[in-house]
Amino acid sequence: MGETDEFVTNNSDPNIWDPSAMSAAYQKMTMVCKNVKNEIYTDIEIQNQDILPSFLDLPNLSASIYSTDLSNRLRAFLVACPPSGPSPTVAELVIATADFQRDLSSWNISPIQGGVDAKELFHLYIMIWIQDRRLSLLESCKLDKVKWSGVRTQHSTTPFVDEMYTRLNETIQDYQVIISRWPEYIFVLESAIADVEKAIVEALEKQYADVLAPLKENLAPKKLSFKYVQKLTKRNVIAYTVPDELGILLNSMKRMLDVIRPKIEAQFKSWSSCIPDVGNAAPGDRLSEVTVMLRAKFRNYLQAVVEKLVENSKLQKTTMLKKILQDSKESVGESDIRSKMHNLKEQLTNTVNHLHSVCETNVFIALSRGYWDRMGQIVLSFLENRKENRAWYKGSRVAVSILDDTFAAQMQQLLGNSLKEQDLEPPRSIVEVRSILCKDTAVSKSKSFYY
Repeated sequence: MGETDEFVTNNSDPNIWDPSAMSAAYQKMTMVCKNVKNEIYTDIEIQNQDILPSFLDLPNLSASIYSTDLSNRLRAFLVACPPSGPSPTVAELVIATADFQRDLSSWNISPIQGGVDAKELFHLYIMIWIQDRRLSLLESCKLDKVKWSGVRTQHSTTPFVDEMYTRLNETIQDYQVIISRWPEYIFVLESAIADVEKAIVEALEKQYADVLAPLKENLAPKKLSFKYVQKLTKRNVIAYTVPDELGILLNSMKRMLDVIRPKIEAQFKSWSSCIPDVGNAAPGDRLSEVTVMLRAKFRNYLQAVVEKLVENSKLQKTTMLKKILQDSKESVGESDIRSKMHNLKEQLTNTVNHLHSVCETNVFIALSRGYWDRMGQIVLSFLENRKENRAWYKGSRVAVSILDDTFAAQMQQLLGNSLKEQDLEPPRSIVEVRSILCKDTAVSKSKSFYY
């Protein structure tokens, strides 16, 4: 133990220590823990030789002295050389201290008042480490710290997300040593991770505020007040085009939901098995809240984009589906209806092609199917007010056929074999339209939007 006296009695500022000196100090303290444990084990072996008087319990006697002295020495050492985080050498000392306490218990050494209590020794430092890491990661999420604007990865996502989640995963790995010995710290760590994840989403929304701004009017339920109607009549007739930056944002959110976050959730779920009784709270609850929030935002943005695309079709009479249906009565031939649908079909084709250029596969499929479903809703709404008038059926039947062929053909052409069979199935609104046209009241129970 004498080798560590210099660390315990040294009053110099630990901040001026170089990393190698600090690392060496922790390695020496780790060795002290192991040596003291070996001394106690040697005393147990001596006791088992039955060469000492029966009234003398050498292991308990020596352990009481050793453990108390080691506890005081560790406490003084941590004050003199406070650990800034769970670095490898600090982790080794945590392990050695916890193993010392565990082994004494397994050797039937009586509880020692003032002896080594690993968790009590490191508790405050662990809490400070997690809080410091949380604050550091939150700082990196501030808008002036985000340096990846306009840049995209091979997944057509922002590097900011990958960078932040790399750091989150490193944080989780750093605390494996702590959690494996004291699972109750799962909740503190999870809370910090969840706070950072929320900050990541907020940073994304601020970073891409310009491309999200046009979607705001489609995110909230519309109230047909006089001011809203006035706004509609005065707005510029300019078709909406999904910007590349919005594609990056949506791709990033989808990657977070499907690829990056599930790994973190799986890790916390595996840790949860270490806690027998967690009461009202369970590991993963905070992360689940983030999942629900992120999924809702992603869904709302997709729906807002789809509404914008549908609004494009209403800017010109030649692409307004409801107007085309109104002009297409039973007396009009199918070729005439197809001719009236030509401009709309061309608009749909160009829009789907553009979506493919800015969105990764899963986002592209979700938007395309949402767009398909929304156009089908226009036909459905038109028919529901004319169920008893079969004169409108032919035009609607041709229109639905063109919608199906256009969306399915473009998705198939752009994605090829990577497209799943279920992605080509008609969305709910189309199924309901066909049900009306076939006088079939069966309605699909599948979801109306596809994310």
